[in-house]
Amino acid sequence: MKVALVHDWLTGTRGGEKVLLSLARLFPKAPLYTLFHFPGSVPAEVEARPVITTWLQRVVSRERDYRPLLPLYFLAAESWDLSGFDLVVSTSHCVAKAAKRGPRGFHLCYCHTPVRYLHDQFEDYLRGRGAVVRAAARLARAPLRARDVATVPRVDAFLANSENVKERIARIYRRDALVVPAPADTAFYTPDPEPRRREGLLVVSALAPYKRLDDAVEAASRLGVPLTVAGFGPEERRLRALAGPDVRFAGSPSDEELRGLYRSARAVLMPGEEDFGIVPLEAQACGTPVVALGKGGALETVVDGVTGVLYPEAGPGPLAKAVERALATRFEADALVANARRFSEPAFRARFLEASRSVLAAAGRDDLSAALPRPDP
Repeated sequence: MKVALVHDWLTGTRGGEKVLLSLARLFPKAPLYTLFHFPGSVPAEVEARPVITTWLQRVVSRERDYRPLLPLYFLAAESWDLSGFDLVVSTSHCVAKAAKRGPRGFHLCYCHTPVRYLHDQFEDYLRGRGAVVRAAARLARAPLRARDVATVPRVDAFLANSENVKERIARIYRRDALVVPAPADTAFYTPDPEPRRREGLLVVSALAPYKRLDDAVEAASRLGVPLTVAGFGPEERRLRALAGPDVRFAGSPSDEELRGLYRSARAVLMPGEEDFGIVPLEAQACGTPVVALGKGGALETVVDGVTGVLYPEAGPGPLAKAVERALATRFEADALVANARRFSEPAFRARFLEASRSVLAAAGRDDLSAALPRPDP
């Protein structure tokens, strides 16, 4: 069976790329198709395979924000030639699901979310943007949203990374989806073998408007608690302007450095609504509680009062109160780790294969189902 992997773009390692890594291990011979790729930005196991980009590779750069090029993404996705593959597995939060399979192929989409900045979180993406940008975005939204929905029939079956995203797929795309929660590397992210004093708060996130990281910066300042921000993105300049002397920007740490940050923080903050959220699971796997907005994926990964604190409304004030509650609570490391292990990588692969066999059987494609790899022993 010839398998192709399709991913929106490769510019850094976030939750979506960690899912891609797990799928790359499941399909080690599959080439990877993507809109554009910044070499060295994703794990070596992903970089090592053939990576096929589009003409956008000649247009984008690390130095400029590539998100305004969204109208071109749908055009570029049309250039992927996947006609020779039996199974196309896309991991999509944007246009990867627009990939066209061949006449005898099957397109299975692992959906992180319907496009946030065209649907549910459109206004969140415009936070802090100027009037001209907001006006232009509102003009472009309707035709792009229609284009997005028009590509949905190219997907033969959807898998969702959470119950939260399953609901969005049903509401926006009018399609059903099986839920396969995203994986956390609980073999790597573990508590410190030599526990030390924990200090300060931590955010690990893309620096994007909908993440509401300004809430974290202001809440930490109100409480007088140091905050480390790990990540990159278009909001960095604005966040640095808001930050006081107790806020440190850590850029893009290595896996080992990130594990060290998790192990040394008193709590990890997640102030925006997440589709699912691998960061809170990595934090819990390291024995670190999570303070999260009680909406979206956090409701599936954080147990209020047991592995962290959930708060009901976005904003620096509610977040600050939740942080105070978390810092006053004694959390049991064993409970944190046990909750994270429910979402381990072997568990993900087993669920992914089970769900894949189910949708292939429903489509009468027992030939492809039989050719899938076996789950971990």
